[in-house]
Amino acid sequence: MPSRRPAPAPSSRPAEPVTPVTSHQSPVTGAEPQAASRAKWPPAILLMGPTASGKTAVAARLAQSLPCEIISVDSAQVYKGMDIGTAKPEAALLEQAPHHLLDIIEPHESYSAARFRDDALALMREITERDRIPLLAGGTMLYFRALTEGLNELPEADPMIRLMIDTMAEEGGWPAVHARLKRVDPETAARLEPTDAQRIQRALEIYLITNQPMSVLLQKPKYVYFPYTPIRISLVPSDREVLHMRIARRFDAMLEAGLVEELRKLREEYALETEMPSMRCVGYRQAWEHLEGRIGLGELREQGVAATRQLAKRQLTWLRAMENVTEFDCLSEDLAEMVLEYVRRELEAQLVGG
Repeated sequence: MPSRRPAPAPSSRPAEPVTPVTSHQSPVTGAEPQAASRAKWPPAILLMGPTASGKTAVAARLAQSLPCEIISVDSAQVYKGMDIGTAKPEAALLEQAPHHLLDIIEPHESYSAARFRDDALALMREITERDRIPLLAGGTMLYFRALTEGLNELPEADPMIRLMIDTMAEEGGWPAVHARLKRVDPETAARLEPTDAQRIQRALEIYLITNQPMSVLLQKPKYVYFPYTPIRISLVPSDREVLHMRIARRFDAMLEAGLVEELRKLREEYALETEMPSMRCVGYRQAWEHLEGRIGLGELREQGVAATRQLAKRQLTWLRAMENVTEFDCLSEDLAEMVLEYVRRELEAQLVGG
């Protein structure tokens, strides 16, 4: 049976006045709603869970039975050509249930939570204007939070400043760059490992652009615009060890399907580097080490499984902190049907409660 966490206290900040997108038919029954229902914000389904929890299958079942359009919430699946290591849905499934925000950038490019929020909100509006329901499914919890809770206003990346920071790192190493960050933003530096190149670079970049520490900017209030009534669903394991076994089997399947060869071809096609966000994705990072001759296949498999388990642990930590979310045991045999039944009830309740 699903369990539900209570909703958080309402924000004291007034909501932005918007004109809600309305639908004149029930997404479940096609019945005409009461007049009062038309003024409410439209529904959006948020399907969250750790890696290997079965999100893809559940999302496909919902899309099969409800007028949904799936929006991928996955920071790795945005990259073209990175199919095996990101566990993208197979072609047959995509033909039945198309996914938005797959294969939208090249592996040498970057994608951010802010860009995801803009892209997702634009897609959600288009979907609701078609009298359909946005179904956001994935495991990148930062993206879910950015979408529903907003983001602090931080400056866009500056290529010249990033190049300058990279040069500093090449000359003195990332621990030296970390030491410089500590002088201007000790609070942020204290949270980062001296080898965490991506986050050190971003924090120092923000300071150099704004002349303010990132820790100070993050304390400024966020202004949230999310004109939807969310149905939040979390797929969590009742037995962590079973999830770990799933993770191991899936990583083995990726190796069998040609993860190493996939990366080899990507390196031939693109000027990739290990510090690029795409190459820090679990699986690709370890496969890179193998192609460089630093680890064998056995170590690649061992490190890849361990890294995926750590990823799942972080995802579950995010999920535990979320409120107003209904949890389902992702190990249940009838998981997809249970979630479908719950979503149907929620949609009908929203329609009646208008």
